[in-house]
Amino acid sequence: MQTRQLGKTDMQITPLGLGTWAMGGGNWLNAWGEQDDKESLATIHRALELGMNWIDTAAAYGRSHSEEIVGQALKEWRGQDKPYVFTKCSRVWNDKGEITSSLKEQSLRKEVENSLRRLQVDVIDLYQIHWPNPDADIEEGWSTLAKFQREGKVRYIGVSNFNVSQMRRAEEIAPIASLQPPYSLIKRDVEDEILGYCQEHQIGVIVYSPMMSGLLTGTMSKDRVAKLPKNDWRNSDQSFKSISCHATWNWQACCRMWVIPIAARQVRSRSVGCYNIRQ
Repeated sequence: MQTRQLGKTDMQITPLGLGTWAMGGGNWLNAWGEQDDKESLATIHRALELGMNWIDTAAAYGRSHSEEIVGQALKEWRGQDKPYVFTKCSRVWNDKGEITSSLKEQSLRKEVENSLRRLQVDVIDLYQIHWPNPDADIEEGWSTLAKFQREGKVRYIGVSNFNVSQMRRAEEIAPIASLQPPYSLIKRDVEDEILGYCQEHQIGVIVYSPMMSGLLTGTMSKDRVAKLPKNDWRNSDQSFKSISCHATWNWQACCRMWVIPIAARQVRSRSVGCYNIRQ
């Protein structure tokens, strides 16, 4: 599989990477229903066999479970090359499982140590702020990630879900290696300003939800949505409630009508979420 340089880093990544949101299991607010850990492990190994060379996860996915699955898969992987490991911070939870946000240094330090332990790695290739919340703490959070980079805990630091103003504030402290925004045929807000800014500043872009969590696969229908498990977040999402608007869409057919802006060339790769080998 061909590779592309991610921003100004030395990482050459494949156009598709494996997203592991759904592998977090069913016991949390943003679950995709129950997941079979053995199938998740097999899916990761199959993705690597097919040539994908990076895995994207987050501490918040399954309240740490996704990271644990990725760590186990990496430990069991017998291939010649290890994939790049990307994860995210700033989303934390309490004893009741309630998820909140923190960009305080003490909280982030605890997070990075826990992620290193769960992923079973000595260094994280790309460590990203998951969401820019609270906005007032962005400077403290980004300064802390820059410290982690200097300390050798992470190789590169990036952001997710940031707007241009927030990226400008971060770059006054330390360079941004990458941005991870949502981007698909349905959700194209980043074309207005964000992609152009990233192109100008050589910030690599890896997008998430390019298939809109299944809406653009051509296989979603009202009947299928009605049969989704109760602990699948899509049950309560408005986009899926109005499924008739998107049911006949599919990625390849729509791409023939999609005028790609020049700045979209800054998109280096896409995080494609899968939780079984068939997907």
